[in-house]
Amino acid sequence: MSAGHHHEVDESMGDKRLALAIVVNMLLTLAQVVGGIVSGSLSLIADALHNFSDAASLLIAWVARKIGRQPADHFRTFGYKRAEVIATLINLVSLVLIGLYLIFEALWRVYEPQIIEGWIVVIVAGIALVIDVATAMLTYSMSKNSMNIRAAFLHNVSDALASVGVIIAGTLILVYQMYWVDTLITLLIAAYVLYQAATMLPATINILMQGMPNSMTVDEVINTIEETDNVSNVHHVHIWQLDEHNNALEAHIVINDFSQIDKIKLSIKQQLLDKYSIKHSTLEFEEIHCAEKVC
Repeated sequence: MSAGHHHEVDESMGDKRLALAIVVNMLLTLAQVVGGIVSGSLSLIADALHNFSDAASLLIAWVARKIGRQPADHFRTFGYKRAEVIATLINLVSLVLIGLYLIFEALWRVYEPQIIEGWIVVIVAGIALVIDVATAMLTYSMSKNSMNIRAAFLHNVSDALASVGVIIAGTLILVYQMYWVDTLITLLIAAYVLYQAATMLPATINILMQGMPNSMTVDEVINTIEETDNVSNVHHVHIWQLDEHNNALEAHIVINDFSQIDKIKLSIKQQLLDKYSIKHSTLEFEEIHCAEKVC
C-alpha cells in the first residue's frame, strides 16, 4: 500500500471517528439539558453546556479538517491549513463565553436557590461520564498532531471530570441535602473551562498574528545563519507560523562570495529545516558593497 493511500485511509477513519463523537455528544447534551431542567440542577445544565461546546468544537474541527485539505490556489497561495487554527479560536472564545455565563448563573442561584432532584442528577451525570470517556478515546490518537482535535480531546477529559463533580454533588444532595454544593460544582466547572481557554488562546492567537514559534528566537536563528561559511550579515528577518506544524522565514543575507551562492543557500535551508523546522524560507542574497549602499 502506498504512503499516500495510507494517509487517505487515516484521514477517512479520523473523519468517521469525529462524526460518531459529534452525534453521541449532541444526544448526550440533549439528555443533560432535559435532566437538568427536570431535576432543577444547575450543575447538570452547566455540564450540558460544556458538553455542547465540545460537540460544537468537534463539528467545527471536522469542517476545518475538510477545508484544510484543500490544495493551495490563486486565492490562498499557502493553502487552507489555517482553517483549523481559526476553528480553534472560535471554540476557545465560545468556551470563555460559556464559562462567564455559568459563573453568572451560579451566583444568581445564591439569591434564588431551587430544590434539586438528586437521583436524576446522578443518573444523567453517570451516563455522561461513560460517553465522555468513550469520546475521549475516539479522539485521543488524533489529538497528538492537531491543535483542533487536541482541544476537543482536552474538553472531553474535562467533561468527564465535570461529570464526576456533578455525581458527587447529586450524592451529597441525596444524603445530606447539601444543595449549595450544586452551585460550588458549577463554579468549579466554569473555572476549569476558563482555565482551558486561557492556556490555549495565546498559542492560537500567536499563529493568527504571524508570531514567532515559541521553540525559537530571532537572535538564535540569525546566529545560526551567520555561522554559515561566507555569510557576513543577516537582516530584515521575518519568522512566522503558517499553521500549527509549518514555520516560514524570509531574510536578507549578505555574503562574501557570490560564486558560492547555491552552496550557501542549500546549507542555510538545511540548517533552518533541521534546527527550527522551517520548511518554507525565502532568502534574498546581497554582496557586502551592495548591503552597505542599501541596495
